[in-house]
Amino acid sequence: MSQPFRVGILTGGGDCPGLNAVIRAVTKSLILLNNAEVYGFRDGFQGLIEQDGEPLEYRDVSGILTRGGTILGASNKANPFDYHRRGGADVSAECLHTYRELGLDAIVAIGGDGTMSIAHRLSELGLNIVGVPKTIDNDIVGTDRTFGFDTAVTIATEAIDRIHTTAQSHHRVMIVETMGRYAGWIALHAGVASGSDVVLIPEFPYEIDDVVDVCARREQVGQRFTIICIAEGAQPDGGERAVKKIVADSPDPVRLGGIGQVLAQQLSGRVASEVRTTVLGHMQRGGTPTPYDRNLSTSFGAHAARLVAEERFGVMVALQGQEFVPFPLEKVADRTRTVPTDDDLIQAGLAVGTSFGVSDLRTELETQMGATG
Repeated sequence: MSQPFRVGILTGGGDCPGLNAVIRAVTKSLILLNNAEVYGFRDGFQGLIEQDGEPLEYRDVSGILTRGGTILGASNKANPFDYHRRGGADVSAECLHTYRELGLDAIVAIGGDGTMSIAHRLSELGLNIVGVPKTIDNDIVGTDRTFGFDTAVTIATEAIDRIHTTAQSHHRVMIVETMGRYAGWIALHAGVASGSDVVLIPEFPYEIDDVVDVCARREQVGQRFTIICIAEGAQPDGGERAVKKIVADSPDPVRLGGIGQVLAQQLSGRVASEVRTTVLGHMQRGGTPTPYDRNLSTSFGAHAARLVAEERFGVMVALQGQEFVPFPLEKVADRTRTVPTDDDLIQAGLAVGTSFGVSDLRTELETQMGATG
């Protein structure tokens, strides 16, 4: 683009550490390198629908690198194709009207899989869109890492570290429930990093007998405490996921939660130790981002600005290995990236004795080690 151009920016879905760092990077890059005008929409796609926002100047995004949340606000209920503020109507035409009314040349949409799905549908209607993958859950297809994940893992790991001292002092089985929705990335990384004895994730429905065996073995050898890290989307073998509530006016109405208490009830009476549950909840999404997430967010934002300047639309910035590459939005929409069975951290955890609540995984590793021994 040789002439000055106007770019909109919005943060869809829930809040996440690093959002402000991306806003800062996109805005500063576009202004400094392309003499662009940047317009920030309030509360995600709601601002695009309602034409609610304001221009962002260079000074507006200075000093926000370390701040959690988003200066633009966010909303996980503003789906233009099913807008609950208007009775579930399709108001996507109003997004196009706002886009044209403001004279925008492109939009940078920062968000998770829901945001990327909406961005893809809007791009099919003619909007020039570049996506940036945001979620603490790390579950977006096409990218090895999303910003916000490292911060969430750090917070969860520090919490479990603190739980260790209480567990040891009172000889308890301590269950720590993390976020993550239908993917186990947070629980896996925080569980292994904290040395949890059992890590339960959605990808492997757990066998309660296997969990009981771990607790019993530790009690028998004098280790009178057990740490269990469980993802909110985990479920017992043959059972169902725990649902905390249903939010009818949300594009993703199911709110998971409570599996930690379910597990505590399953263990009660079957282990000698007292069982307690701690739910970390939204503290994993709050506060200042880690240095890694600040740098990752800055890189994502700078690359998004570059894609806009190069007029490469209908894509999401993705981190694959050590490279930032454009990844088609159509391949991201309506898909979830889960933990594969052969993930290196799963194998490393098994090797040091971590249980994932599935006896077959441990047997498989022992077989592999026997074959190479």
